Amino acid sequence: MLRDITLGQYYPAESVIHRLDPRTKFLGTLAFIVALFLFKTFWGFLLCGGFIIFVTALAKLPIKFLIKGMRPILFLLLFMMIFNLLLTPGEIIGQWWIFRVTKEGVYAALFMGLRLVMLVFGSSIMTYTTTPNKLTSGMESVFGFLKIFKVPVHELAMMISIALRFIPILLDETNKIMKAQQARGADFETGGLIKRAKALVPLLIPLFVSAFRRAEELAEAMEARCYHGGKGRTKMKPLKYHLRDLIAYLSLIGLIVGCVFIP
Repeated sequence: MLRDITLGQYYPAESVIHRLDPRTKFLGTLAFIVALFLFKTFWGFLLCGGFIIFVTALAKLPIKFLIKGMRPILFLLLFMMIFNLLLTPGEIIGQWWIFRVTKEGVYAALFMGLRLVMLVFGSSIMTYTTTPNKLTSGMESVFGFLKIFKVPVHELAMMISIALRFIPILLDETNKIMKAQQARGADFETGGLIKRAKALVPLLIPLFVSAFRRAEELAEAMEARCYHGGKGRTKMKPLKYHLRDLIAYLSLIGLIVGCVFIP
């Protein structure tokens, strides 16, 4: 399961999506999330689904890689769909014990499930096609106006970037610890859900020790390089918009307009 988590990983490829300005991808992701909640028919899902497939093809991302990243949230997805299916009032089409399945519940479950899947896909494309450094620069530029209100924008963007960078590192560390303990007789694969959860408890202490050690090493490295925040810092590669970014913004505007006026 841990090997299926791809959140925060960068997938290197030579594509037009990879070359987009990080501000375009960040704002585009927010616009896509807003667009997902502007329609109430399956035509809207077809429009957004087609948009996701088109962007994925442009980004040259393998479909298996995206689907693999969905596996860790399958439990949450199923829970939300079942919750909406059984607890939405309306026209009853089936009943078992105290549970009632309604026509409105079926629609609500399908809509919620499809929205969550496309939301995860759309958000993942941004991290798959943007390096943590570029993502940090883009977020800092987008929220730069908050500096007027004394908000430490650079520091917040840096923390998010470090968190994304540490996700695959900690997952790799967890896999190493699991393999080391399995070589000593630990069993993480058999038994029920509760037994397997208890078996993971011994992983926490060495994982926390490793995480704090890495955090301390990073802090010492930043201090040795005289890092003191974003004040007065310059950039080796300033962000610049290109024609492809304008085309991307126009495409997103078209998507939002389509979701608003779709029947």
